[in-house]
Amino acid sequence: MSASDDIDDSAAPLIEHLAELRTRLIHSVIAFIIGMVISFTVWNPIFNFLTSPLCTAMAERGQNDCGLILIKLQEGFFVAISISLLGGLILGFPYISYQLWRFVAPGLYKNEKGAFLPFLISSPIMFFLGAAFAFYVVTPLAFDFFLGFQQAGTLVTHEGADGISKGGIAAIAFQGSAQEYLNLTIKFIVAFGLCFQLPVLLTLMGKAGLVSSEGLGNVRKYAVVGILILAALVTPPDVVTQIILFVVVYGLYEISIFLVRRVERQRDEKLRAEGYFDDEEEDPLLAEFDDEDKSK
Repeated sequence: MSASDDIDDSAAPLIEHLAELRTRLIHSVIAFIIGMVISFTVWNPIFNFLTSPLCTAMAERGQNDCGLILIKLQEGFFVAISISLLGGLILGFPYISYQLWRFVAPGLYKNEKGAFLPFLISSPIMFFLGAAFAFYVVTPLAFDFFLGFQQAGTLVTHEGADGISKGGIAAIAFQGSAQEYLNLTIKFIVAFGLCFQLPVLLTLMGKAGLVSSEGLGNVRKYAVVGILILAALVTPPDVVTQIILFVVVYGLYEISIFLVRRVERQRDEKLRAEGYFDDEEEDPLLAEFDDEDKSK
């Protein structure tokens, strides 16, 4: 067999993988577009649902007008497009995950499939939990904080020797942009949804041997600083919201350490059951190093 034949044989599997990847990407894009079209047809009810925390916060303050304005002529169209993009991603995500699984599953061993599939299922579940926490807990608190900077205007008339003078206090009323409000709400939802991926990511890395529970515990103080910076970046300048995000993400970090420790314990038990190592038997290589240290 010539060298050119060897090159052709090695290139064939790569071409097959690229063709398979192209097929999976096309199916994923089609699913996303279908979800986007469906969301575009019902963008008004979705927008009403997304504005419910704001309307509730304004109603509690005695403000019955919950209107948002369109600053630019084309802003309403881009609001519908933004909602369609978000809805297309949410509706198409299960099928996109299935396409991802179909692409990577043939290259995995049976035990690797059993390890990877639970994380593929738990990832969207944790994202939706984070999104729900942001929408039902965080956004009402944040919007109530922002609306607290409004004030009612007053007009005072004073009649003196020089005539009648008028003064008063200027009113500060909320007249929000629909696009800006939607961007802020989506930012909350996506930020908390991604933060809730932390246990999934660290547990998967622990199962792959990239991180350890001891290592995660040793860098806990650095993780606290990183979480504080994250809370300051992804949330508005609201101390209450930042504290909530910090507490939640740090709690997820501690849960991740527990899950990684559990993965390590299960892996050690499996290795002991298969006879790869025994606690009572000392590794001869380690014993040799210990003897050298003692001789010194």
